[in-house]
Amino acid sequence: MDPVVIPILVAALVVVFLVAATVRIVPQARRYNIERFGRYRRTLQPGLNFVLPVADRVNTKLDVREQVYSSDPKPVITEDNLVVNIDTVLYYQITDPRAAAYEVADYLQAIDQLTVTTLRNVIGSMDLEATLTSREEINARLRAVLDDATGKWGIRVNRVEIKAIDPPNTIKEAMEKQMRAERDKRAAILHAEGERQAKILTAEGTKQKDILEAQGTQQAMILRADGESKAVELVFQAVHRNNADAKVLAYKYLETLPHLAQSDNNTFWVIPGELTEAIRTVTTAFGDQTGGAGLSASAEREDAAADIADSDKDSVGAPEIEPNSTLALDAVAAADEAAKQAAAAVSDAKAEAEAAGETRLPGRR
Repeated sequence: MDPVVIPILVAALVVVFLVAATVRIVPQARRYNIERFGRYRRTLQPGLNFVLPVADRVNTKLDVREQVYSSDPKPVITEDNLVVNIDTVLYYQITDPRAAAYEVADYLQAIDQLTVTTLRNVIGSMDLEATLTSREEINARLRAVLDDATGKWGIRVNRVEIKAIDPPNTIKEAMEKQMRAERDKRAAILHAEGERQAKILTAEGTKQKDILEAQGTQQAMILRADGESKAVELVFQAVHRNNADAKVLAYKYLETLPHLAQSDNNTFWVIPGELTEAIRTVTTAFGDQTGGAGLSASAEREDAAADIADSDKDSVGAPEIEPNSTLALDAVAAADEAAKQAAAAVSDAKAEAEAAGETRLPGRR
């Protein structure tokens, strides 16, 4: 080989080495800390950078994007002396590459230990129930402590989240029983509320039904009474229009007497004071068509009834006769006998009237 070529090759290799040692290409979202003779010189930004060969060297390469760090479960004791395991998730970002490289030896380990210490301080002042229901408060207090401590390390903590809180198994079983009891309680309350609403609706329906039935009964009674009043008025007008005499009225009066004792609940009977007058009127009307014996018998019954009525007029006006007394039985018997004789007299009168009509018809021809 030519002796001249060897020095040229050596010089070319030296140039290539110098160029490679001088040029530094930094990717986006990366930062390189440069040291010159072991002392921090500067931080290279993304892009093409030149350094002094041999004298400058890259100490640390840092990623300035937001990072996620998930810690292992850490045992923490609550205020009520229960050990719970808590997992945390940390979102951080390097804001000062020089401080992150030179202010702390291992910033991830430092953040992890600071998180555990802060958790123990925060949760140590809370019981288990408050710990399970106060995640937002715990996250806010953790973030405030970590952001204040990591600021001088060139790191900004954007967010801290509690990933899981695991109480002991016995506590889990007790919590499950409590939750089951709460659900059963809510179910019982809802069931009772449903029954209450159903009973209220049923009572309201029954109330409306009773009201409607009462209103219907009231309207029916009003209409019935109106009809009866109109019927009585028509009868009254018909009687006065036809000029009915006292004999017919007395006969209808006697026909009404048997209906007074038809009820099973009657324990005594009241004989009206007008009974003797009605009997006297009827017997007088039909006295000529009946025999002398019938007339004398009816007169005797009338005198007995009149004596009974006159003896009790001073007390009430219409005698009230108890069924156990002998006088009451005689009065009832007299009334029955008078009614029977009146009915017989009416039947005889009708028969004689029909016979008289049949005998008069041939003469008219």
